[in-house]
Amino acid sequence: MEPLALDPLSPIAAPRRGAEEIRTNATYEALMWALARPGTIRTLPELSLEGIAETLIDRECRVFSQDTALLPAIAATGATLGPAETADHAFLSLDGAAGLSVLSLLPVGSHAYPDEGATVFAAARLGEGRRLRLSGPGIETAIDVTVGGLPDDVWAIRAARCVYPTGFELFLIDGDRVLGLPRSTTIEVL
Repeated sequence: MEPLALDPLSPIAAPRRGAEEIRTNATYEALMWALARPGTIRTLPELSLEGIAETLIDRECRVFSQDTALLPAIAATGATLGPAETADHAFLSLDGAAGLSVLSLLPVGSHAYPDEGATVFAAARLGEGRRLRLSGPGIETAIDVTVGGLPDDVWAIRAARCVYPTGFELFLIDGDRVLGLPRSTTIEVL
């Protein structure tokens, strides 16, 4: 008996991607390109932080969230909800003292294990507010961006805690737009 040969053009040769997979792939791609090209705003496929949680978080992650509405989506991933000091991912509100104190507690990794620094997600208003000059990897010379809704303390805390290669990745979310600020980016407040 001859082995069964599948026609590579047959619809059973490759699984079809569903809407959920297409959405999570687009979310992942937007987030990674935002980090790869700091200062360039990318578009997310949906307006919710739940989509980001679903895309990046799994049962091996430790997560801290100030947004209680996001907790069910995080729990659905199987991730461990815990204190900021041990978080791999943190969903913060940086417009007040509570969020700023958490930003000061998040892991920044070490020279041996810089990947142990947290990934932070926070709301901001992109395209208005404080002008920042970004430089570093992924930026040809320098690029200016404007970010509103955050106190200047955010930038002071980030400067003190992000001493490359240690630090945290910061994603600023404005609706379906995202700006990525990796730990390797130097930020000058103008």
